[in-house]
Amino acid sequence: MTVDLTDPTFVADPYPTLAALRAEAPMIWHEPSDRWLATTHAAVSSTLRDRRLGRIWSDWEPVEEMEPFNALHKNQMMENEPPEHTRLRRAVAGAFARGHVERLAPRIDQLVGELLDRLDGTVDVLADYAEPLPVFVIADLLGVPRDDHESLRAWSQAIVHMYEHGVDETTKKEAVAASEAFAAYVRGVVTERRAHPGDDLVSHLVETDLTDDELVASVVLLLNAGHEASVNVFGNGLNALLTHPDQRERITSGEVPMATALEELIRFDAPLQLFERTATEDVEVGGVEVRAGQKVACLMGSANRDDAVFEQADRLDVGRDPNPHVGFGMGLHFCLGAPLARLELEITFRRLLERFPRLELAGDPPRRPTWVLRGFESIEVDCV
Repeated sequence: MTVDLTDPTFVADPYPTLAALRAEAPMIWHEPSDRWLATTHAAVSSTLRDRRLGRIWSDWEPVEEMEPFNALHKNQMMENEPPEHTRLRRAVAGAFARGHVERLAPRIDQLVGELLDRLDGTVDVLADYAEPLPVFVIADLLGVPRDDHESLRAWSQAIVHMYEHGVDETTKKEAVAASEAFAAYVRGVVTERRAHPGDDLVSHLVETDLTDDELVASVVLLLNAGHEASVNVFGNGLNALLTHPDQRERITSGEVPMATALEELIRFDAPLQLFERTATEDVEVGGVEVRAGQKVACLMGSANRDDAVFEQADRLDVGRDPNPHVGFGMGLHFCLGAPLARLELEITFRRLLERFPRLELAGDPPRRPTWVLRGFESIEVDCV
């Protein structure tokens, strides 16, 4: 079957179409985008784990105009393969290993409490709770003022809009402008940390062998990935819980720990629906030969709804265990920030449900008109 990945009906609810694609074959050639679609959990897992299928960055054109955006990507770990990936990831992982995630737990708990205190009556729980929190957390991690969160969030959103299909010239210009502003901001922070180091992630990254361009790109990656994914996991997961009150009750009653339920919320409505790889040599995946240079789009949301791996995969089951979802990726590019994301989201969900055990949707929440990064524009709730 041929699928239009930009069709509004597909974007609104991709799962029936993804089920049809899985039923057709584990690997399907998609002529409109000139690449393979990996549809099953096995095909996606194989693609993500096979070192012959890598992240190969191609500059956006015209190169001169797009250079600020290109620079933030070609100089960070997610768009590189070994040996560059190994060096870049080791530097960032080493800085993370300085106990930053552990020290953030009480800060996150305090921030959550402060944001919850502001919720009363009917509110947009994304704008007033879910969206500020991860930017505050990353700001604390990087050692930058929380007051800068609006700029950081705006730059991040302008950049990640480029990851969708069929971006227009306005989106490109906004992404370039955001890339320039974001890079200048981080360079200023780096300069300040070199003069006055502290106990923060940027100070520790300055001590590594990263070039300034690599350091800037790594910091921007941390914010973009940490913010966008966290907000979408929260929004998609909260919507799932509030439309499945029986499953919410299993959490609030104490039957299922929030940490277990979180894995199911990530699986059930994936915040990242597509992740791409490029074959560096001919390789067989899912019974087909992927030629060197061809791209494979891993359909993450499809893999997470594969009945061959998940019993009643279209059913929300917060107690599902084991739960081998692909929400944080697999293999070489497994999400470095997964421990922080899990910590942040577990606290965010748990404290919200404790404070408002009868929380209800105030209407049908509108979806964002995007699919690769799947989420909601807003979620209005009655805090009861």
